[in-house]
Amino acid sequence: MDVEMLTGAAALVFNPHTLFIIVTGAAAGIVVGAIPGLTSTMSIALLIPFTHGMSIIPAIGMLIGVFFGAMYGGSIAAILINTPGTPAAAATVLDGHPMTKKGEAGKALAIALFASICGGMTGALAMTFLSPFISRFALRFGPAELFALAVFGLSVIISISGKSLLKGLMVGFFGLLIATVGMDRLSGYLRFTRHMGLVEGIPFIPGLIGLFAITEVFNGIEKIFSAEKVKAKISGVLPTWQDIKKIGRAVFTGSTIGSFIGTIPGVGSDIAAFVSYSEAKRTSKHPEKFGTGAPEGVAAAESANSSCACGSMIPMLSLGVPGDSNTAVLMGAFIIHGFQPGPMMYVQHLDIVYAVFIAMFLSNIAVFLAGMAGIKFFAKIVSIERKLLLPAVLVLSLVGSFAINRNMFDVFFAIGMGGVGYLLTKYGFPLSPILLALILGPMSEANLRRFMMIHDGEFWLIFTRPISLILILLAVASLVSSVINQRRINRRIEAEEAALLKP
Repeated sequence: MDVEMLTGAAALVFNPHTLFIIVTGAAAGIVVGAIPGLTSTMSIALLIPFTHGMSIIPAIGMLIGVFFGAMYGGSIAAILINTPGTPAAAATVLDGHPMTKKGEAGKALAIALFASICGGMTGALAMTFLSPFISRFALRFGPAELFALAVFGLSVIISISGKSLLKGLMVGFFGLLIATVGMDRLSGYLRFTRHMGLVEGIPFIPGLIGLFAITEVFNGIEKIFSAEKVKAKISGVLPTWQDIKKIGRAVFTGSTIGSFIGTIPGVGSDIAAFVSYSEAKRTSKHPEKFGTGAPEGVAAAESANSSCACGSMIPMLSLGVPGDSNTAVLMGAFIIHGFQPGPMMYVQHLDIVYAVFIAMFLSNIAVFLAGMAGIKFFAKIVSIERKLLLPAVLVLSLVGSFAINRNMFDVFFAIGMGGVGYLLTKYGFPLSPILLALILGPMSEANLRRFMMIHDGEFWLIFTRPISLILILLAVASLVSSVINQRRINRRIEAEEAALLKP
């Protein structure tokens, strides 16, 4: 590392104007992430025109601040109103909202902030020191490896199915089925429908909003007059030392998993969060607590999605290949300002690369400060009466559904998915497997078909590639261990219930 150039890059970033812009971007990102439907990708794209008059460092610093702020902001809605503010926060719902129901909204938000910053810092460190090595490894991922990675991700369905594995698998297959609706990515053939709103497939963000936000509204209407208000205990803006020791392993594992998955182009923070959550549950001494308000579940998901956000910057800067939709838009911002991401960035513009590294660390610090300042305010949201809160959630959900494509069909689709989610929850079906299937279904199908076309239908050749073979073996191991683990959990719960019934 060139110390002299690093010092020069630090001078470019550490000035009042740039620091103010980074902090402003981080705060705006938190707000955007907390509103269901308003994604970080949309925010970055909308802000790019406003960076035309800026130099490259403050422009990219602001956009990175928005990106990282939205990663944490998504957890706010997930924890408080059972709705992921962004897709990356979908796994946070599983334990974040149960903590709110137990009156621990402030604690959940503090743990999410701490884990998010730890994950972000870990990912930034990995990018600073390991990006050339990691990017070369990521180049080895072709259709076979991406298909195997999707299969490994789908094996997580067992871990997030709750008490009934059968119900989890049923809704998971339902999610895979509806993921095939729309235009075939390879042939262009329209499958199952010719409706213009479904040509590009199931609208993902409206579907997510419907499954979680509108379902929650429908469930809440039943309790609007009978349920007691939840009182959030806010004892501090940071987790206690006991909490940190409790979540330490989950944060470390999640940060490592997220940093690695982020380097693989086209995967994303939502997959990293689910994989990390599953691993935290699988290795926990008390897996039965996951899904009922386990702090480790929140920490695992939030550390993974934040470190994945940093990791996705590695292929974008070093290879010129965006890691996800956010970095695809960021890459456009670099090009607009006259810099082409790729291997030559490290040769011709190393000072800019170093400045981006420093901006990433500062963005994480800015998110931390803005998050601490807002935790007490955020946690008070759950104290609002249901008859006031539910209409506000519904309006935000419908506006968020419309804002993606400015299409009323998306609004009606979100309401329809809310009805489906309401009926499923009434009969004890989990919703998260549907979301995971909608994320991974198209990825697995497209990459499998590409591989089959390249190799003339010889599926068995997937097992001759080391990385794909390892990932498939890991998927099998994950399935077996998750089934055994869930049966152990069910037996323990049954024993505890039997003990309570004894006179």
